[in-house]
Amino acid sequence: MNITDYSISHETFKLEYNPQLQLYHTTPVPENLSTYYESENYISHTDSHKTLTDKLYQWVKQYNLQHKINLIKKYKKESINLLDIGAGTGDFVLACQNHAHWQATGIEPSTKARIKAQEKQLILHPDTTNLLPHSYNVITMWHVLEHIPDVTAQIQTISNLLTPDGIVIIAVPNYLSWDAQHYKEYWAAYDVPRHLWHFSKYSIKQLFSQQNFQLLAIHPMLFDAFYVSMLSEKYKTGKTSLLKGFLSGIRSNYYGWRKKEYSSHIYILKRK
Repeated sequence: MNITDYSISHETFKLEYNPQLQLYHTTPVPENLSTYYESENYISHTDSHKTLTDKLYQWVKQYNLQHKINLIKKYKKESINLLDIGAGTGDFVLACQNHAHWQATGIEPSTKARIKAQEKQLILHPDTTNLLPHSYNVITMWHVLEHIPDVTAQIQTISNLLTPDGIVIIAVPNYLSWDAQHYKEYWAAYDVPRHLWHFSKYSIKQLFSQQNFQLLAIHPMLFDAFYVSMLSEKYKTGKTSLLKGFLSGIRSNYYGWRKKEYSSHIYILKRK
């Protein structure tokens, strides 16, 4: 399947299917991949509020911050030392730092995003080099794993940084959702070439099982269906249609409720 980067470069990439893991891989991977993030259109690195879609994204992001914290509380009752990998401009890390008895650290490779975080009085690390092993009892990656070139190495890094009783929380899009099947090559969550991997529930379970993790639970990200559908409508028709996107989001979440295949999933994992 060929997918076009509708948001930035308008180049076309191919998705190659791995039947053993039930996932897709974006090819070719550009040598200058970092340049595909250097745009005001890449909202998670800019905090943009320019368009209506930007404003909706920022509103949903603020709502999701508390939802994410509540989800962590469900699985971890004690004091928390959290590491957020792919922290963007740092809003989630800041929300965690403001929570009683929580410590939070963020990793963000993008210099542009780290500068935005610094404007909020937050220092993010560019990588994990200076972090102590087995120091964090919660490690999160919110829509980040799909960007990582070597997923296996990333899971090994997570394992090295996690305490023995820690949990890992991974959020990624789901190509088996209704909105993915409906929009096909226009599905915004393919987001090539920034998204290098396109996961199913099976692939996440298998990849982490190979590194001695077990899956505790899967939770839906209900708002993703609406945001992704609105973007997908724009890619498909060239016009912004909030109504069509909203209706597609409802259909996608209904399908997710029936089939347990939502637009995006949150995976809770721990060591076996």
